Order: sequence, then structure tokens, then C-alpha cells
Amino acid sequence: MVLNWKIGGPLLGVVFFLAVLLVQPIGVSTQFVVADGILWQQYEPGIITQTDDGAWTSSNAYLAKYADNVANPLNYGFIFVAAMMGGALLSSIAFGRIPLRERFSPALWSANFRTGWIGRWVIAFFGGVLVLYGARMAGGCTSGHMMSGMMQTAVSGYLFAFGAFLTAFPTARMLLKKEA
Repeated sequence: MVLNWKIGGPLLGVVFFLAVLLVQPIGVSTQFVVADGILWQQYEPGIITQTDDGAWTSSNAYLAKYADNVANPLNYGFIFVAAMMGGALLSSIAFGRIPLRERFSPALWSANFRTGWIGRWVIAFFGGVLVLYGARMAGGCTSGHMMSGMMQTAVSGYLFAFGAFLTAFPTARMLLKKEA
């Protein structure tokens, strides 16, 4: 059974709309900062401290902005990211028709690059690090800027989407010249 895009797309839109309406705009990259803060706190206790008035802060200026979330990680954002990963796993189990070999090294990747599945994972990891670094420099990720921003009719959301697609199409055409 495959979920038709005509059903899945509107369902995703409804879920995003309800999330923004009932809780807050959707964003993911901030939770990586929170995870970093949690790990940092383990190796350097006291990087997150509580002030006399009960607020959380940090001696690190960047981490101070997220100190409350680091001190109390079971919040909407962290649960949202965990639910995204769980939902992706459930979706791949329920609807996935891609053989395991193809998941590790898709035919399109193999036709264009000679790195094998380990090379693909290494390149994907470093690409993810680069994208995450850019997302934090921009103050948010694609889900925050594009999806939530466009739902809120923010001009910055539309500009980001335009720039993302303006970059993505030529990059894909340049890197993926051979067909599978």
C-alpha cells in the first residue's frame, strides 16, 4: 500500500496547520543546540545554571538563549523531533517498497558516484553538518523558515523557499547527470 500524494500532501498541511495553531511554529534545528547543551552539561557541569529568580541561564552567550530547554529537555520541540523520527520509521515499515540494498546505495547514486554505501553515508553526514551549520547561522532550518514561515505568510519564508529551490535544481542537475 502506498500513500497517494494527493492524500498525504493535504494531511501534512493539516498537521502543520494544527501544530502552528495549537502549539508553536515548527522548527527542528534548535533541538540540535538543545542536545549539544545537554551533552555539554554532562562534561562541564554548571554550564547551565539557575538564577535566583528561577530562570535558567548559561555562561555561554549562545547557549543562554536555549538554557531553559536544556534544563528541561522534555518539551514540545524535543518530543516533536523524536516523533518525526518515529513517524519516518513507521512510514518506511508500513509503506516502504524500496529494497534494503537500494536504501543503502540507490541506483541513481551509484550511477553518478563511485563511493559505495559507506561513502554515501559519509558525504550525507558532512552535507547534513553543513546544512545544520547554515541553519543555525540563519536562525532556523527549512521547516522553520520555509514551512512554518510560509504558513504564517511571512515574506522571509517565501524568499527562503525561492532561494532554496533556485539553488537545489541546478545543483541536482549538475551532480546527478547520469540516470539510473
